[in-house]
Amino acid sequence: MTDQEERGSLLSLTVADESVLYAMYMPFVRHGGLFVPTTEPHDLGDEVFLLLGLPDAPERIPVAGRVVWVTPAHARNGRLAGIGVQLGADDDLVRSRIEECLGPLLEADGPTHTM
Repeated sequence: MTDQEERGSLLSLTVADESVLYAMYMPFVRHGGLFVPTTEPHDLGDEVFLLLGLPDAPERIPVAGRVVWVTPAHARNGRLAGIGVQLGADDDLVRSRIEECLGPLLEADGPTHTM
């Protein structure tokens, strides 16, 4: 196992606005999750570290999580390649900031990058 595999992947995600965040948020995942566009190979269960920038937030939030979704490159229907990262049980602050940012969009029924 390489040092990178032992530490997990380091990813960065900056979300420009609420509609993009809506498409990336995975509320159906236990503790919440985020879709992260990437073409780097990941397996289910991989540990990842994410630097998350939310709309109108001056600082980036460090998030540790696990891969729970994989959309490979060249997926059907032109879906964006990437991974779903499950937030940890102790990431209530991150989850609440995401849901606060989304506001009424949480109840929307539009398309997302996962479902």
